[in-house]
Amino acid sequence: GGGGGRGEGGAWRGRGSDRGRGPGGRRPGGRGPGGRGPGGRGPGGRDPRSKPGGRAKVGLNGGSKVIVEPHRHAGVFIVKGKEEALVTKNLVPGESVYNEKRISVENEDGTKVEYRVWNPFRSKLAAAIFGGIDNNWIKPGAKVLYLGAASGTSVSHVSDIVGPEGCVYAVEFSSRSGRDLVNMASKRTNVVPIIEDARHPSKYRMLVPMVDVIFSDVAQPDQARIMALNASFYLKTGGHFMISIKASCIDSTVAEEAVFANEVKKLQAEGFKPAEQLTLEPFERGHACVVGGYRMPKKQKAT
Repeated sequence: GGGGGRGEGGAWRGRGSDRGRGPGGRRPGGRGPGGRGPGGRGPGGRDPRSKPGGRAKVGLNGGSKVIVEPHRHAGVFIVKGKEEALVTKNLVPGESVYNEKRISVENEDGTKVEYRVWNPFRSKLAAAIFGGIDNNWIKPGAKVLYLGAASGTSVSHVSDIVGPEGCVYAVEFSSRSGRDLVNMASKRTNVVPIIEDARHPSKYRMLVPMVDVIFSDVAQPDQARIMALNASFYLKTGGHFMISIKASCIDSTVAEEAVFANEVKKLQAEGFKPAEQLTLEPFERGHACVVGGYRMPKKQKAT
């Protein structure tokens, strides 16, 4: 790898966590829709402290007042009204998953398409896309293993993105969150809910095939090892990973940047090739998202 950024983990791109940082709920301003995710305030213009699932004040009432444009990441869209919001095309029209706003847009031929507003304060993946992440391998047709699915808020949007040709294998250990996850999956044929501990991936080997992408949001001190274990079972050669790292969860006595750099080293030791690091500020405090590729040792290839 090239020199220069070696302290950040080699020749890959490290984005410091100072970018876009602001007091608590300050929203990133003025980012244009093309590259950096929709500009202005977060989707729905909703303050992060307001009640979850409140009405998004976006001035998005459907019909001709709003314009929907594809985001540069396939399967993600930007709605432009008085405000801008990230949205995904609803796989189950007429159904909200967590009381999120739905927007119906009429095409020129008269058919209607329904989109769901994707709030980056409630989804690490949306926060990363909003923050301008360069690479997102969660796209139409992808098979995704999602570790730390919780009640399925983010998973439902991943389900929208991968569409009927793709599939999301959603692992969640908490039976309480798992109930919501199972309920959501009952209406979405491309979501397979797995109520198991992600530390023991062999337990769900009858349910999960080889996947294209692993997304990990487990917030455990050994989360790099947890993702590596799952990758050794299920991530195809040349597959990709995305991991959300919560610094305080790993070591609250060390500076965040040092924690992130150390996690990147752990990932590299496990055969991951980190390509990009991005702060999730101001949507999540003390979080970074690391994305990259994965090469399994030849001797472990499936026979």
